[in-house]
This record gives sequence, structure tokens and C-alpha cells, in this order.
Amino acid sequence: MQLDSSNIKLIETHQLGKTVPTSNGPLHILTGIHLSINAGESLAIIGASGSGKSTLLGLLAGLDTPSHGEILIQQHPFSTLDEDGRAKLRNQLMGFVFQSFQLLPSLTALENVMLPLELSGNPDAKRLASNLLDRVKLGNRLSHTPKQLSGGEQQRVALARAFVTQPKILFADEPTGNLDSKTGAHIIELLFELNQEHLTTLILVTHDSILANRCQRRITLDSGILV
Repeated sequence: MQLDSSNIKLIETHQLGKTVPTSNGPLHILTGIHLSINAGESLAIIGASGSGKSTLLGLLAGLDTPSHGEILIQQHPFSTLDEDGRAKLRNQLMGFVFQSFQLLPSLTALENVMLPLELSGNPDAKRLASNLLDRVKLGNRLSHTPKQLSGGEQQRVALARAFVTQPKILFADEPTGNLDSKTGAHIIELLFELNQEHLTTLILVTHDSILANRCQRRITLDSGILV
């Protein structure tokens, strides 16, 4: 699937819902979500804990499947693909940044950033990864493993890994959640700098009002409903 950078509807949802069974009956995590996200847009998903923010992010990224409704990526069905189909599209189009960094502990910073390029068979993985680690000011820490890095440094490695494949869509789930305010502010600046440089569509979940206010648009979930 080829995406362009014009002001098009990149992601759409129609009557999107997620329900899970519990011992007390079905639990409706998301209900009737109608959403349209343009290419190049930055969108913050906000709401109280348990409102369904991370569930919505996971559905949009194809990490989970909806119970109801559909997701389209540039008008092509996404949520109805099988796991292999969704995984292929994720590898082609998407990058991820998580609150817990999700770095592989046995790999160096350089190896962590190289990994998605190596999985896609890119022969230039080392150079591209090194360049992006230089960009996030970790060029002198290439051989360090995650346990040898601070939380802020680990998140910078995670940002480099997310952007190294030049994704069309970046999903970020509480990217400053495990960082102190000063370090978090630095990560916010870096995130938006990289996002602008790469012309990426940014979709993030956050409790951080400063981070949310940096986005072009905010949506609020309340008990699984878009308000």
C-alpha cells in the first residue's frame, strides 16, 4: 500500500468497539468510535485511567482486533486482515514508542535500533541506525546496553528505533510516563522535532497535558466513548 503526504484521510474508524467477556458479563471497553485522522496530523488521545485510550491505540495499530466496526487505512480495510496481513502493514508503515521503552536488554543501543531494519532486510541498517542515534545525541553510546543507560537515554534509543524505518504513522503510548519532568520535556521536544523532519502522522496516548497540547488535535475518551 502506497501512502502520499497530501491532506487525505489516512486512518478512519466506523462504529469501532471492543468488548471482552468477564465473570459479571460483557465489559464494553470501547463503544461506537467514529474517528478520522489525516496524513501528517498529530493527535493526542486523552482521558482518565481506564477510559480505553490504550485499547484504542492498540486497535488502530492492529495489535488487537475490534469486536465491532472497522478500521480503514487510506480507505483499505485493516481490521479485517489476518494477523500476518496486519503485521506486514505494521512493518511497512508504523513505528512504536512505549512508556516502558521495550528495548531488548541483551542488545546494544545500536543493535536495538538496527533490529527493525535487519528484519526488513535493509543492507544499510548499521549506517542508518548510527546516523539516527547521532541525531538523538547518543552517538557515543552505541555499544551500551539498556541497563547501562538512563531512562531518558533508553527512550531516546526507542525514538531512534521508531523513526529509523521512516514510518508513515508513529504510535506513542505514554512516551514520557516513566520519566521525570525535565527528561520528559526533552523527549517531547525530540519527538516533535523528529516527527516534523520525517513528516510522520503521530498518534499518542498521554496523561501529560503539556504533551497533549503540542498536538494539532486532541480527542477525549470517557468510559470508552468519544466525547
